[in-house]
Amino acid sequence: MKKILVLGSGFLQSFLIKKAKELGYYVLTIDRNPNAVGFKYADYYDVIDIVDQEACLKFALEHDVDGVVTAATDYGVLSAAYIAQEMNLPGINYEVAKLIKNKYEVRRVLNKYKIDDVKQFFEISNTTDLYKISAEIRFPVMVKPCDGSGSKAAKRVDTILDLKKACTDAISSSLIGKALIEDFISGKEYGIETFIYNKEVYILGILDKYMTEPPIYAELGHSMPSQLNSKQKVEDVVKKAIEVLGIDCGAVNMDVLITEDNHVCIVDIGVRMGGNLIGSHIIPKAREFDYIGNLIHSSVGNPVDMKMKATKVVVTRLLALKPGLVLSLPSFNKIEEREKVKIYHNLEEGSVIKEYRNNLDGHGYIVAEGDDLEEVKNRCDSVKRIIDLNIERVIS
Repeated sequence: MKKILVLGSGFLQSFLIKKAKELGYYVLTIDRNPNAVGFKYADYYDVIDIVDQEACLKFALEHDVDGVVTAATDYGVLSAAYIAQEMNLPGINYEVAKLIKNKYEVRRVLNKYKIDDVKQFFEISNTTDLYKISAEIRFPVMVKPCDGSGSKAAKRVDTILDLKKACTDAISSSLIGKALIEDFISGKEYGIETFIYNKEVYILGILDKYMTEPPIYAELGHSMPSQLNSKQKVEDVVKKAIEVLGIDCGAVNMDVLITEDNHVCIVDIGVRMGGNLIGSHIIPKAREFDYIGNLIHSSVGNPVDMKMKATKVVVTRLLALKPGLVLSLPSFNKIEEREKVKIYHNLEEGSVIKEYRNNLDGHGYIVAEGDDLEEVKNRCDSVKRIIDLNIERVIS
């Protein structure tokens, strides 16, 4: 029985752990959270920070794993690539993984090869750097941590007066202590999920994205199939970006903006399966493609099946709820049964719901599927309203 190591054992990784078990692998997992939900599904687990590359490698060597994989989080990407390199396992090149983890370096490469229209981009490690570049900056700009994820500390800035605070927040949210300042691009955002197998890039799907209002940009949900008209142009840009960045295997999650004049601008790239149920629910249901299973098989060098087809409409919504202290909850089971949706949540009496500013402030997901996009979207949105209205809370 082959042994596979899953880096990260949170809610989104639990689907990966359960699938690997279902496929007959011996599953080991690590997470810094001693109460990680995925631990109970694995054959063996340990409490280790997945950002600590040497500790992760030591664990992998001790257990002589046959493959290593992470999903739906950027934090395990470097450790997964490092383990694969040191143990000669399938995986993305470590130097490429390091490049992708730094948004400034990604932007530099994309600019060099003229992949999109982002012209100005700066990397800073402290706010005193702003004095050196302030005369060059043309507003509005986006500020974000160089190695961030989940929209944390990502913010539009329109004036020099607000720039210092935004950069301070981004730097403090960065593991490497750096922030990226780049052009703000106005447009409609889309997600693109791809899988690279035998050096060939497969587009698994383009997803419509639903976002919060500016100046905070955080995901509220997805739908598939996308209503985008210029799909081929997006696919061409995505494939070119993957090529120039040197990504040659595995899952790639990408976000792009389409401007009013139909230009494609890349917002973010991750060399891992998309989060927020993209890989575990949306792609498998909308394309009849075993995304997680193929990711697992490829991580141990087993063949994968890239056949897929469009089947149904899938819509998700994050549980971005009104803030307050939860006193009582509605019956989620009854809502699921009545509305024909699936609800995942982490709420209980006494939970504190924060103002929604990034993915980490969400309390779960709604998944709906069907044949008509508008009907499925309306059903999903209706369920979210029902949940929000029926949570009894104290506003703090």
